Amino acid sequence: METILLAIGLVLIVEGLVYALAPSLIEDLLAALKNLSLDQRRMIGVLCLVIGLFFVWTAKYFGA
Repeated sequence: METILLAIGLVLIVEGLVYALAPSLIEDLLAALKNLSLDQRRMIGVLCLVIGLFFVWTAKYFGA
């Protein structure tokens, strides 16, 4: 449970920093995503999922 809370907290910190430091970047990113097809967005999501799983597995492997 503590690992889940840590992970959610870290995601919220990163998201909050982006919104606090570069809110116009979010608007540009959303506009760019709007121009992609559903399949392209889905592949980006799957790629992010795989990278995230790799990071979690690596952290767990090294004792986090």
